[in-house]
Amino acid sequence: MRRIALFLGTNIAVLFLLSIVCHLLGVDQMQAARGFGGSTGLLIYAAVFGMGGAFISLAMSKWMAKMTTGARVIEQPANEAERWLVETVRRHAQNAGIGMPEVAIYDAPEMNAFATGMTRNSSLVAVSSGLLQQMDREQVAAVLGHEIGHVANGDMVTMTLIQGVLNTLVILAARIVGRLVDSWLSGGRDGDRGGSGIGYFVTVMVLQLVFGLFASMIVMAFSRWREFRADAAGAHLAGRGAMISALQRLKGDHGENTLPKTLAAFGISGPLAEGFQRLFMSHPPLDERIAALQNASAHA
Repeated sequence: MRRIALFLGTNIAVLFLLSIVCHLLGVDQMQAARGFGGSTGLLIYAAVFGMGGAFISLAMSKWMAKMTTGARVIEQPANEAERWLVETVRRHAQNAGIGMPEVAIYDAPEMNAFATGMTRNSSLVAVSSGLLQQMDREQVAAVLGHEIGHVANGDMVTMTLIQGVLNTLVILAARIVGRLVDSWLSGGRDGDRGGSGIGYFVTVMVLQLVFGLFASMIVMAFSRWREFRADAAGAHLAGRGAMISALQRLKGDHGENTLPKTLAAFGISGPLAEGFQRLFMSHPPLDERIAALQNASAHA
């Protein structure tokens, strides 16, 4: 529940800050003063903020991942374990048809790993020290295959596109409704004050929150779906039995996930929730993922 609250709080804070900045700079007032005749300009404005922010985050993803987790990139393997790790990633990358990712280790007690990066040929795959200590090599190889699957499937870019489009729609819809509400409150006298009164501002703030919640549900639904695809990729690259074994081993990890919020959706597993909160889960339950692999094996 705490993770969900933090995730939603982050999105709310971003939307709130965007609204405040646009109001103070007069951007909203300028757009609203043009009425619905300025719809093209409003769309461009929404797209710049919605898509631009998402792609800036993607472009900075590797740098941010290293900074926030303290991940150490293996430039020259210091021991046999690091050599095995790099060579396993290299083998998976070649078999998946992507460029060699950077390979890193970050210090954390839980069993986890993540992949990020702007393109399929410029990515980062990182594993926690806890995962290396608590899984055997067959299981680690499967987890690495899962993360390579994310990269090969282009999940980072696709998720960014979905988030960017939804951000654009949230910004656009909130402002269109805001104009209608402000016009109604002013009795249609938009021309006297540019159609950007308190009704417009408050409506935009509230609707960005409400629409943003629905947008988050869509993003998380995609995130859960792509985990099944990445599991299938891990099974293909490292063996179905190894992938199932790795997921079963993860079920025994009850420690707190220390991945930053910006990377939580890219980890090998995520926090569980019940009821309405399931809509905001980034990962399906491990039992469902294991069952999907077992069913695929039965029908192979």
